[in-house]
Amino acid sequence: PARLLALRTSLSNQSNKVAKFKRGAVTRILADPWAGLSEVEGAALLAVAAAESGVEGLPALVDILENEMGRTGTPFTPRTFPATMARDELLGFLTTVLEEAHHDREEALRRLSPQEREFLFSQARTLVEGFIPQITPPDQLSDVEVAGKFAALLMQQVDYAALITAAQRLARFGNRKFLRQLEIAFQNRKPISHAPPGVTGEILLAEQTAYGWLIVGGRGPNSYDLDQGAALIIDLGGNDSYRGVIGASANSDIGNGVVIDLAGNDLYEPLSLGFATGRLGVGLVIDQSGDDTYRLAPGTGGVGLAGLGLLYDGEGHDVYEGSRFTQGASFGGFGLLVDRAGDDHYQSFGYALGFGGPLGVGALIDVAGNDSYDCGGRYPSAYNATDAPNAQPQDPAFQYDCFGLGTGAGLRLFSKNQAHRAQSLAGGWGLLIDADGNDRYRSANFSQGHGYFFGLGVKLDLAGDDEHQAARYGQGTAAHFGVGLTVDYQGKDRYRSKGPYYNGGSAWDGSVALAVDGGHDSDFYDLPASSGLGMADLGGWGLFIEQGGADQYAVSRGLGYGADTSVGAFFDLEGRDDYSSVPPPADGLHPERLNHKTYLENMGSLFVDR
Repeated sequence: PARLLALRTSLSNQSNKVAKFKRGAVTRILADPWAGLSEVEGAALLAVAAAESGVEGLPALVDILENEMGRTGTPFTPRTFPATMARDELLGFLTTVLEEAHHDREEALRRLSPQEREFLFSQARTLVEGFIPQITPPDQLSDVEVAGKFAALLMQQVDYAALITAAQRLARFGNRKFLRQLEIAFQNRKPISHAPPGVTGEILLAEQTAYGWLIVGGRGPNSYDLDQGAALIIDLGGNDSYRGVIGASANSDIGNGVVIDLAGNDLYEPLSLGFATGRLGVGLVIDQSGDDTYRLAPGTGGVGLAGLGLLYDGEGHDVYEGSRFTQGASFGGFGLLVDRAGDDHYQSFGYALGFGGPLGVGALIDVAGNDSYDCGGRYPSAYNATDAPNAQPQDPAFQYDCFGLGTGAGLRLFSKNQAHRAQSLAGGWGLLIDADGNDRYRSANFSQGHGYFFGLGVKLDLAGDDEHQAARYGQGTAAHFGVGLTVDYQGKDRYRSKGPYYNGGSAWDGSVALAVDGGHDSDFYDLPASSGLGMADLGGWGLFIEQGGADQYAVSRGLGYGADTSVGAFFDLEGRDDYSSVPPPADGLHPERLNHKTYLENMGSLFVDR
């Protein structure tokens, strides 16, 4: 149809859409939604395969996700693991790799002055504590200037490829065969008499290197409370506690930190920006097994800020309690959380659980288990002023923002002033993947596969009977030139929303959004307080696809609706479905949604039930 062709042309034309540092993955999708979304889905599924292979797949996982955002590491030949149980040779391997990663970081930062290094390191805190996706000048222009300078330094003066290489070198420390060799080599070693400051329990080795402490903890309970971090901690077992700066940088001079815990039910209570945080460097934490508790301060738990932060948990039923910018989040870098097994709980207030800010890739991948995800409840939404001006925080109508669970968001300056708008920053890639299990998702506004202002948000659930509960702009939605994708591949699923608008393949203002539920089970779209399921407005492309099953729909409005120049389409491809809870159009001018019917209205609204 002519409208679709005109919309495709409008979406691909970037000449009048001002934002710095647009990512190719997003502009390709805007130019060709089907091809672009298929490419991103393919990369995400490759990432799942790498995660399923275990901790040894971390280097490949970094490569797959960074490559989709147009970034690759400097080619290097991985150092061969020692074929010995000799302690000195094993330690020599560790120190050599630490040295190589240090040189990688120095190569990455060589064009920065000392003042610029310190700016990137210190202002990472400003971004973590204050980032919001939309600013109306003159408010917070100083924050905009900080964000813009941070992004420009990263793009123009940091050799980011060398940072990727440093992360890939260090991630190989997690090799399970190598760690077993280390464990055997240290099994009969006597504890040392003097541990580093802040470290208690049985310590088998503590050496000060040019890059920080190298510590090996024993099999009993240890505590690590470090204000200056460490280059490498390997703990052989026990129920341990970690506080302070753990697997992170304490200052701009020493940029890499690694922690590997082999066993035990451990407690992590880090400082802000102090745990699995790549802050002008690489922060890596690997916990192989145990039922662990992560109490995550802002900027921790797989967070990248001009660096790469990786958190990998191998086995156990784990609890992740976060604030903001946690659990796979990034601004100008790479943040990753991988949990390979167990029934896990993830909680955060916002900008988390797979959040990609400007120039960022933030990903959370859970491989197996019946998991729960919660985001919201802390940051009141600006929509309260118009939608519920008298509502109080405890009222059902009161709205919160999330920006998480697979959300990519930029920094949009909402202004008529061209000079202000020119300072806007395009969003990055936020990714949430759950590969198996019966899972529950609950979140506030802007979540679950949402793209905001040239951001790309993706949420994939590969198997299980799941419950997806969101709010405004949730479950495969996008706004302001963003891209949102959500796919649930199989299972008997239920979708809910507090509303009041835009769920399930809904696009606003030059955006692309796709929501798909695969398989042939019967699903329930329990959305009476919201709109959506293939809905678009203001030049958007919104599509909803239900593959099969006897499905039930309770949606206030939408189901294949494209306003003005938009295209909105709804497809239910199989099964006898229930539309009895969908209210008939109030104006009586539009057809009711019924089984085995096809309607095309105004060349932009398409409903198909087969």
